[in-house]
Amino acid sequence: MLADGVLILSHCGYSFVEDLATAIGRRRLRAHVLSSRPLPEHANRLDAVRALAGSVHAGDAHVLSIADVDRTLDALQASGVRVLACISVWEGYRALMAHANARLGVADLAPALVQSLRDKLHVRNTLHADGLSRRRAYALTPDMLGQLQARASEYFVKPVQGIASYGAFRLTRETTWATLDAIARQAQADTVYASVIGEGVRFIAEEYVSGTECSFEVLVVDGSPYVVAIHEKCELTEANGTVLEDSCTSPPVSIAALHCAQGIAWLRSVFTRLAIDWGCFHVEARFDGTRWDLIEINPRVGGSLISPSVKALNGEANLLDLWLHVLLDADGAHASLSRLAYTGEGETPSPNATFFRVYFASPGRIEEIRLNALPRAPVVTQVLLEAGDEVDPASREVFLGQLLWSMTRAERDAELDALLAASADAIAVRYRVTEPALGV
Repeated sequence: MLADGVLILSHCGYSFVEDLATAIGRRRLRAHVLSSRPLPEHANRLDAVRALAGSVHAGDAHVLSIADVDRTLDALQASGVRVLACISVWEGYRALMAHANARLGVADLAPALVQSLRDKLHVRNTLHADGLSRRRAYALTPDMLGQLQARASEYFVKPVQGIASYGAFRLTRETTWATLDAIARQAQADTVYASVIGEGVRFIAEEYVSGTECSFEVLVVDGSPYVVAIHEKCELTEANGTVLEDSCTSPPVSIAALHCAQGIAWLRSVFTRLAIDWGCFHVEARFDGTRWDLIEINPRVGGSLISPSVKALNGEANLLDLWLHVLLDADGAHASLSRLAYTGEGETPSPNATFFRVYFASPGRIEEIRLNALPRAPVVTQVLLEAGDEVDPASREVFLGQLLWSMTRAERDAELDALLAASADAIAVRYRVTEPALGV
């Protein structure tokens, strides 16, 4: 009898491998992992992964290729494993996942559609042409940079393909082409993120989108989108050449159900225009009190604590579980998502609410990390760095830790302001102070 399993594509030994293996195991399937080569400082990482998986396969480089995927599928099938689907939360491997699923006969996005969705210039201007976005995007050149700086409008700069808010910042008159060159060089030297942002890093400038920012967590089954959560971003901080999303709550606290319904209807039109027919999406958008407009579409699960927040909201399944359901049982996924998703009136089927806060590290060597007491205990606590870790300067997020709280919506509405204030310093970190050299 063939052994059934799911192939996980992992970047450098990580990319939610533990969470995915657990979700696959809940379905009585074996997790098989294909990972790119871990970084030197994580040389033993694959040993830990082997404890979670039926088999672990490694590429020769820090980035996986189609040849790696094909070779692994061939090896698994030759060993008697029936691979039922492929999944990856690493955006740089989303097209590889689509390629694997096409080979396996699993319904998924076409690889070419994945690539077009990751092209922020194409997505923005396609939607603008159809009246689904009021903003335009411009490919940045030294000449275009000067033209935009001479205008009265506000613009936001980001790579054409990006992740982790890498190199995303508000355009100012002080921004120079040398600024972009420096970010591009930093991205190309960043082993973890270089392949996601692409060779020959290109930048765009978008007309600035104002309003309250939310993320829509969406699963699409055969052209039908289901919104399983809307997270309102309570705080946004611009620092170190990027924008950091400090905390989120769901359902939105300052946007009424009527306007959530409006957002869901707009989102359906966006997905129809872009021919999005399958998959899991983390869509960032802003509501200005009248209309919704796009920040970006990510063809993957949202990062940080988005997935466990979804489970805390619906009481049944996290986002990884739901995505696996779509990949493995589309008909069953229709039924469960219909029950768990937002209604067309912008209402949630559950009275639950969540709040989570993400903590970002600053450049320097960490001397101490501690958790401070809180009036309401979090249901998930993750501290991702430890004393002795060195944090390098980078134009991207560097996660220190994250905490998730679960409560009823009534409790959230009553406690949110206090929780925002109390949680701000819940994870305290002290960095080593470098003494100046003598004579300086």
